[in-house]
Amino acid sequence: MKTIYDFNFHNKKALIRVDFNVPLNESFHVTDETRIEAAKPTIDKILADGGSAILMSHLGRPKGVQSQFSLKHIVGKVSEILGVPVQFSSDCIGEEAENAASNLKPGEVLLLENLRFHTQEEAGDIEFSKKLATIGDIYVNDAFGTAHRAHASTTIIAQFFPEHKCFGALLAKEIESLNKVFRNSEKPVTAVLGGSKVSSKITVIENILDKVDHLIIGGGMTFTFVKALGGKIGNSLCEDDKMELALEILSLAKEKNVQIHLPVDVIAANAFSNGAETQIIDINNIPDGWQGLDAGPKSLESIEKVILASKTILWNGPLGVFEMSNFANGTIQLGNFIAEATQNGAFSLVGGGDSVAAVKQFGLEDKMSYVSTGGGAMLEMLEGRVLPGIAAILD
Repeated sequence: MKTIYDFNFHNKKALIRVDFNVPLNESFHVTDETRIEAAKPTIDKILADGGSAILMSHLGRPKGVQSQFSLKHIVGKVSEILGVPVQFSSDCIGEEAENAASNLKPGEVLLLENLRFHTQEEAGDIEFSKKLATIGDIYVNDAFGTAHRAHASTTIIAQFFPEHKCFGALLAKEIESLNKVFRNSEKPVTAVLGGSKVSSKITVIENILDKVDHLIIGGGMTFTFVKALGGKIGNSLCEDDKMELALEILSLAKEKNVQIHLPVDVIAANAFSNGAETQIIDINNIPDGWQGLDAGPKSLESIEKVILASKTILWNGPLGVFEMSNFANGTIQLGNFIAEATQNGAFSLVGGGDSVAAVKQFGLEDKMSYVSTGGGAMLEMLEGRVLPGIAAILD
């Protein structure tokens, strides 16, 4: 696996695919800088070698050229985070981009305009890829969030750099962290899968059963399992058409000696609302008109024991509706258990949009071994798929 640390960028122009798809407010100010900060180590290394950096990214889902999706809005923030003035080209291909790139001196940074202003980017167009490729000496992919897309700048472009392509520090860390869970893990290995639907996690569950010792199931998808096992779930979320599948998963886990942990009690509410009336109730006996919205105290007690005895932990998905403060306790406590296990020497990987949002919201991010930056990409890797953006560098 070639990374930026296998190259010396002295007098080289690094063409870097970053993921600067950051949220902007109405005044076009960046409201979450995480993705820009995540790319900094890669850019710093290239500049320290005496190279220059040409950054390419998408922003949003523009239909053609739309000024609200222009990367010019983030130039100031990128300059501030990198600590160097960032130049900007109002197109990513063509004369302006080529001139700006050829005039770039060692230690300088150029940001290209939104790749998705050209439909050829998402179409994976080879001619468009070739035009992008002409302005750099070494291609660096550091955008994990888009590595599952076979787009021009993430995948197709790599073929124009047969000997001069590599992973950036961030993307390399993502791959290493997933390998640490799946290939070089210290046992016991525990996966916590939460979220609302079994259907969105089926392939993940099937893929990880060979690699884990414990599987903790939480969140809304719990109730499909509980109902399939004959429990009464009231008005809780349930995918009736997936109940047979839930039973198959339980039997497959048994076959593979994986211990499945389902909640035993829940915080139930008489409406899907933060102000609803609540009660702690046995998960198999939720009355009609009530729905489970968070893990109960007995469930958390048993989860704590499993987590603290684990050496490798993967967390994907919350245990309850953490966006409502009255149903956030389960997810917060789970985060605290994983933080404690990590402090005691376990390796913890958090991935998937909602769990990442939760660890950030509750100030737990720095207490985990690694927090993944790519929701969809992470999910596809957990499903055992080879991501095109990664395969293109390894070829």
